Amino acid sequence: MTHATAPLPLPPRLPVAVLGAGLTGLTAAWHLQRAGVPVIVFEASNHVGGVIGAVRADGWLHETGPNSLLEGSAAAADLIAAVGLGPHRVYAAPAAKNRYIVRGGRLVAMPTSPASFLATRLFSWRAKLGLLGEPFRGRGPAGREESLEDFVVRRLGREFLDYAVDPLVGGIYAGDPARLSVRYAFPKLYALERDHGSLIRGALSRREASGGPGGRILTFADGLEELPRALARPLGAALRLGCAVDTVRRSAGQWEVRPAGRVGPEGEKFSAVVCALPPDALARVHFEDLPAARRLAALPPMEQSPIVSVFTGFRRDEVAHPLDGFGLLAPAVEKRDILGVLFSSTLFPGRAPAGHVALTTFVGGARQPALTGLDDENLLLLVRRELASLLGIRAAPVWTHLRRWPRTIPQYTLDFGPREAAYAAMEAEAPGLHIGGTGRDGISLSYCLESGARLAAAAGGSVPDAS
Repeated sequence: MTHATAPLPLPPRLPVAVLGAGLTGLTAAWHLQRAGVPVIVFEASNHVGGVIGAVRADGWLHETGPNSLLEGSAAAADLIAAVGLGPHRVYAAPAAKNRYIVRGGRLVAMPTSPASFLATRLFSWRAKLGLLGEPFRGRGPAGREESLEDFVVRRLGREFLDYAVDPLVGGIYAGDPARLSVRYAFPKLYALERDHGSLIRGALSRREASGGPGGRILTFADGLEELPRALARPLGAALRLGCAVDTVRRSAGQWEVRPAGRVGPEGEKFSAVVCALPPDALARVHFEDLPAARRLAALPPMEQSPIVSVFTGFRRDEVAHPLDGFGLLAPAVEKRDILGVLFSSTLFPGRAPAGHVALTTFVGGARQPALTGLDDENLLLLVRRELASLLGIRAAPVWTHLRRWPRTIPQYTLDFGPREAAYAAMEAEAPGLHIGGTGRDGISLSYCLESGARLAAAAGGSVPDAS
């Protein structure tokens, strides 16, 4: 008679270290935990969500960083539902459909249909007729990194650069199209020419394949910071706030992570390391015994634009403009002192008390970084001057709040290619190291969710089963 012996217990699986508790890192940690992979999340600051945050007082709500999220994929919608935020979703109001561009000191709505494009005063007839030739223009020179400015002028003409693309770049990157790489800063735009030979043909092809435009703009009832908080909630003690990482080292197929200020020769052991840090924080991490990391360290620091978000609240009857839109963008050619204004209380409810409106104005960026050095009083004077000129607001605001970001939005400039090559070389040299986030995978919140899912899949796949 034989007796079955109980199987030996498996040794515990080493956790994955996640560096950074911004939206990318938290998304990666959430996916890993859900797959049964233990994690430890290291975050230098004392809060989660990175630049996502809000200030609330007396019925006002100032989202001090990103103001909205594009729910552009089923994966994003599923994640929001899975963390329990489905009922908390607040979609952009229909009244926010207009996007205004400043031209000649006046606001002109961006066209939203072929008929409105033909009728718009935003572009001249010469520019409109020139668009007919876009499908017949050749591809750019092979082997040369092309700026977004050169790409757009070559395909669409200078006027579309000045009054469509440049203000868009100011609103997304707070950047300069002459210095941004079209391939890395706007990869989908770059792919339209690469895959279809034409932006128009490519856009029509993708629209047919997808069945039309997709994605809705949303926030949550208590602001976007509900999302990182929900992602962080299951982490419990696995989330270590106020814990910056100083050194990462690979040894004998495992990883050691040493927090700053830790005493002793060794750090904690991990099976893999996910880096979801912004570029300036990543540059402060020492990757010991990793020659490829020296390639990254030798590169100039990745630029991150400075921004000041200036929130102003007014009585509704003191604002001449109907505020019937998402907001306004100011092209560089107009020489304004602001990048744009978000009509916050039109976009989402709960941003202002009854009978009032809320505006969020953005100052600085790569275009005018020196303006972010103004003190609060002079910044408010600058913003009031611009709002008076563009929106007819002569009264003083009844509530204000400023949030300064000295280094915030990574700039995918023309020299980004070697940085991407250095990231890839580090990952190839050290299996189990995975790098992503806003300094590699794109700056929008949608890209952060995608980056987190990608990093989790890569780290989960690299974790060896204990045996």
